[in-house]
Amino acid sequence: MTALQIQTPRVYAPLLADARYKGAFGGRGSGKSHFFAEMLIEECIREKTDAVCLREIQKSLKFSVKKLLENKIASMNAGAYFEVQNEQIKSVNGGVIIFQGMQDHTSDSIKSLEGFKIAWFEEAQTASQRSLDLLRPTIRSPGSQLWFGWNPRFATDPIDQLLRGPTPPPGAIVVEANYTDNPWFPAELQDEMEYDKRRDPDKYAHIWLGKYQSNTSSRVFRNWTIEEFEVDPNAVIRQGADWGFSVDPTVLVQAYIVGRRLYIPHEAYRVGCEIVDTPALFMSLPDAEKWPMVADSARPETISHLRKNGFPKITAAIKGPKSVEEGIGFLQGFDIVVHPRCTHTIDELTLYSYKTDPLDESKVLPVLADKDNHVMDALRYAMEGARRAANVRERKPLKTIPDSASWMS
Repeated sequence: MTALQIQTPRVYAPLLADARYKGAFGGRGSGKSHFFAEMLIEECIREKTDAVCLREIQKSLKFSVKKLLENKIASMNAGAYFEVQNEQIKSVNGGVIIFQGMQDHTSDSIKSLEGFKIAWFEEAQTASQRSLDLLRPTIRSPGSQLWFGWNPRFATDPIDQLLRGPTPPPGAIVVEANYTDNPWFPAELQDEMEYDKRRDPDKYAHIWLGKYQSNTSSRVFRNWTIEEFEVDPNAVIRQGADWGFSVDPTVLVQAYIVGRRLYIPHEAYRVGCEIVDTPALFMSLPDAEKWPMVADSARPETISHLRKNGFPKITAAIKGPKSVEEGIGFLQGFDIVVHPRCTHTIDELTLYSYKTDPLDESKVLPVLADKDNHVMDALRYAMEGARRAANVRERKPLKTIPDSASWMS
């Protein structure tokens, strides 16, 4: 068989050495997942290797790294070494790659992984302390390794405490990698990166340079989680759109309500999207043209264009005094569940903040900052009808005026 030729960005070279713990942290577009996928394929070809690819929560293989591994096997012309099956990938030398969620494991079920050589934990910033405590002593066969890739959130997150804290495990190799280290940084991300770099230094530092999130006390939303889910077939989909202005993003978000939970399954987001390209962007979301859509009323010409080009159910948002604050307050009343593919929604829920006193940043002001809010504005518009309906239901009826006889008695 022909030897594989794998090009490795220089930043990841230290991770090619033998080590029990290998970690790569940093911002979006750094190629961390691609590096680990290629290294895993190489390991599986070199010798019999049983590997488990982990996430904190995994409800479907569609959202695991299985597809990435399949693509790498194809692009590396390594198909002769592997048999791709529905739920796992087998290598010709007897090894297997499986895909699991740590939250599905108990102290008993985790024992099934004791003989595995490699555990690759993707999106490890979401790893709970319980998951790390279960995993670490389980992967213990001779020469076994634990790999972690993550985009940092807080210094207090368990994975940061483990691998970036004052006492990391002996011999751990950890590298920082950002888009600047990726020679194959995708052109599709270039415009988004430049937009954040130009308009929002804090977001740029956190999302693209992998810095810890700052000013956490001023965050608008704390009532949300990231979770894989299938869209309820009986759901009433609510859509909201916010318009870009030449270099700003145009956004469409889909959401639906079940009890006190607000689910966000899909988003469309493009920086510098021309009006003529907006219908195609919105059509990328499932059944977007079939459901009602509420859009920013500041661009009536864009609404008109969408109405004539496949979106007859689009209407303009009703703005007024305190509409932003009331819309945000309505969203804060839900437990928000965001699908992991909605990366820009996740970014804004993470970063959307109140202003702070410029002379004392510990003091949070009751004023919303005008940044990190394009998806949030679209989400407010999507929920406008539900919010107004709730206001009507909660409005107390007028007191009954007694008739003249009873009033005078």
